[in-house]
Amino acid sequence: MSVKPEKSKNQVGVAKSLVAEVLGTAFLLCTVVGSGIMGEQLSGGNVAIALLANSIATGTAIAALILIFAPLSGAHFNPVVTLSAVLNRQLSASRAFAYVAAQIAGAFIGVWSSHFMFEQPIIMVSQHIRTGSAQWVSEGIATFGLLAVIHGCKRYSTPVIASAVGAYITAAYWFTSSTSFANPAVTLARSFTDTFSGIRPVDVPQFVISQIVAAILATMLFRWLGKEDECPQK
Repeated sequence: MSVKPEKSKNQVGVAKSLVAEVLGTAFLLCTVVGSGIMGEQLSGGNVAIALLANSIATGTAIAALILIFAPLSGAHFNPVVTLSAVLNRQLSASRAFAYVAAQIAGAFIGVWSSHFMFEQPIIMVSQHIRTGSAQWVSEGIATFGLLAVIHGCKRYSTPVIASAVGAYITAAYWFTSSTSFANPAVTLARSFTDTFSGIRPVDVPQFVISQIVAAILATMLFRWLGKEDECPQK
C-alpha cells in the first residue's frame, strides 16, 4: 500500500495503474471475505479460530499483493492511502479519482467472486452490527497506524514495506474492536456481504469518516516529522 512505484507514474500508463488497483483490491477482498467464510465454516463456531484464520490470510495476502503491484500503481488498494498521496503531492487529483473508482470496483468484484466461490448468493446486504464510539475510535486508530507504517517505512525497500504492512494488518485485527477495516473501499464493499466479515450499510458512514480523519492526521504528522529542523545547529 502506497509503495513508491519503481517507475514514475508518467512512465507507467494510466490504464496499467488502474488495472493494477482493480486487481489488487479485488484479490484483497477475495481474501478478506473468502477466508472469513472458510474460517467460519471450519471453526465449528469458535469465533477466535475464525478470526485467526481471517487475519493471517489477510495479512499475508496484502504483503504478496504489494510485491506484485507496487511497481505499477504503488499498490494503494485503499482510498485513504490515495488521499494521503494527494496531500503529499505524490499523485494528481484526477489520477486519484480514477484510483478510488478502480479500488471500489475491485472491492465489489472481490466480494462477488468470493460469494460465487463459496456458493453464496451473489448479491447480499450485511446484517452484521458494527457501531458505537469504541468501534469508531478503533477504526481511527487502525487507520492512523496503517498510515504510520506506510510513511514510517518508506525509506526501506518494497519487500520490507510489504512485510511491515502485512504484519501490522494481521496484528490490528486483534488489537482493535472493529477488527481494523482501515479502508473505505473495503468497508463499503463489505456492507454487501452477509458473512463473517460483513458490516451493515448503516454503519459504514461513521467507519469511513473515522478512517478519513485518521488518514489526514497521520499524513500531516508524518510530513512534519519528516521535515528538516529549521534551526541551524551550532
